[in-house]
Amino acid sequence: MEACRMVVRGIVQGVGFRYFTRREAHYLGLTGWVKNNFDGSVEIWAEGDPAGLDKLEQAVNRGPSGAHVSGVLREEGKGTGQYDQFEISY
Repeated sequence: MEACRMVVRGIVQGVGFRYFTRREAHYLGLTGWVKNNFDGSVEIWAEGDPAGLDKLEQAVNRGPSGAHVSGVLREEGKGTGQYDQFEISY
């Protein structure tokens, strides 16, 4: 199992970005979390197969309507297996 951390910048808070990300992750069979950061970015930790992680990155680059993504920083990691689903973290 692979994992990655993504930090999404742009107009990504207050536009349903976390709900969009959770829906996409569920569809792709990924686990992990998504949360808003104090600096206005959205942070994602996702675990699953590499193809699913790539598709999630493509989706968050696009974002929901109303969002404007200016960049996505992706860092690869090792899956922990500690998540049963993909959740919104507060």
